[in-house]
Amino acid sequence: MARPKIERQIGCRPAYSCFKPNGIPMKQLPSLVLESDELEALRLVDMLGMQQIEAAKQLGVSRQTLGNIVASGRSKVAQALVQGWALELDGYHHRS
Repeated sequence: MARPKIERQIGCRPAYSCFKPNGIPMKQLPSLVLESDELEALRLVDMLGMQQIEAAKQLGVSRQTLGNIVASGRSKVAQALVQGWALELDGYHHRS
């Protein structure tokens, strides 16, 4: 049985629910969901330049967990950019 997920301390909300290539309707694009903890980890480490130990404390997780979250978030962002996929933020799903 998997361990229960620890509640994360999220300090930002995205301004938009998704990012996608221009000119292609959302329903025609494959998409990835960037979870709120992944966005927060990317904000703390990549945008604000925090060390992982400091960012992990702020997010309320271990340094190893933060490293895993950052790696997952970076992988999703890279895949969306390179393959032209939509990136849904904070768990919003817009498909009908």
